[in-house]
Amino acid sequence: MPELLQIEEPRSAAQPKMPAPQWRAFLELGFRPLYIAGCLWAAVSVALWVFAPKWLVGRLGGVLWHAHEMLWAFVATIAVGFLLTAAANWTGRNPMQGRALGGLCLLWVIARAGFLAAGDTAFVLAVVCELLFFGVAAVALGRVIYMARSRRNYGLPLLMLGLGVTDALYLCTIWQGRDYAALMQYLYSGLLCMAVIALLVARRVIPFFAMRAVAGLQIPMHTASGQWQLGAGVLAVACLLLGWTSGLVAALTLAGMLTLWQVLAWKPWAVRQVPLLWILYLGHAALGAGLLVAAAQAGGWVLRLAWPVHVIAVAGFAVLIIGMVTRTALGHLGRPLRTDCAMVTMYGLVLAAAMLRLLALWPTSLALAAQHASALVWVLAFALYLWRFAPLLIRPRLQQASQPVVQVAARAARPGKPV
Repeated sequence: MPELLQIEEPRSAAQPKMPAPQWRAFLELGFRPLYIAGCLWAAVSVALWVFAPKWLVGRLGGVLWHAHEMLWAFVATIAVGFLLTAAANWTGRNPMQGRALGGLCLLWVIARAGFLAAGDTAFVLAVVCELLFFGVAAVALGRVIYMARSRRNYGLPLLMLGLGVTDALYLCTIWQGRDYAALMQYLYSGLLCMAVIALLVARRVIPFFAMRAVAGLQIPMHTASGQWQLGAGVLAVACLLLGWTSGLVAALTLAGMLTLWQVLAWKPWAVRQVPLLWILYLGHAALGAGLLVAAAQAGGWVLRLAWPVHVIAVAGFAVLIIGMVTRTALGHLGRPLRTDCAMVTMYGLVLAAAMLRLLALWPTSLALAAQHASALVWVLAFALYLWRFAPLLIRPRLQQASQPVVQVAARAARPGKPV
């Protein structure tokens, strides 16, 4: 088993001295800069959208900016960081590091600044940099996966390209004049494409983590149901783009029901005392519920598109993300796999932000207050993550301070093996 993903806590009672920050360590694996970038932007973008909307003066402004930045600049950025790191374990080859990884991050930064700035030139520059970000990341991921013949992961570079394509369609529609119906279709397509990636990754890693953290726990990996789930998700994206409503409803319903069934089969009661696990269980369950809400909306039973978007994105993606960026960071950095007060507080804040954001969707006098409260606790959650983890992410792995992490993975990884 790769040392990167070792569940057992270090046996030594003595705490090694924390190494000094290093650029080499910071740009060693994709999760290091992209977890920091994604979580920082999660806090900053929501603060701007809710508390300082007048600063959003770019062509991509208002709610369209908010929707775009949440999906493609926060959620997708964390996914890219995770996949670029996980590919080193799957294949024994690091997809991107050093100057190449730094260049990828620079593209991301220019895109964020360009979408905030006024004027068409800034918008075009931001679009080019953002699409290059997804394209370069997909090529880097695909190169190592296909070279290693990691067949079970062949679809991941294509899904990442799908994220970039839906982003391009969304941005091109804005450039051509803001056809709201088309914008929502492309946003929804990108959301479902991201949901397929999240379901694929979570279905692999959650039982893997759980069986190694809870003594005697045996739960299924759901390989067969995962294939049906993946197929249903891809079909849902296709049906949405083609305008086939009945197919969309059926595909979303199947994917959502399979997701909830997976969570129940993973014996959630057995992980109730392990925060690193129950937060992932809750995120996976919320994602399944969000797909069912999306099916209801597509079928005309839920009128507002905001409901499936926020259940999937805030209750599903965000809860999974706060669990993954803590659990995987601890594992890759050689830290004990246990939570502290700060981490449990992060989990509680993100869960509170999700519940308050959904409460804000109800047409009551409390809607605006709930939205502001949700934004506040959301910002606090990700600020707390940065305070707790950024100092670790810029330093070498604790137990391998003098050795690049990918060398540890390369010795032990077997092509095709999941995270």
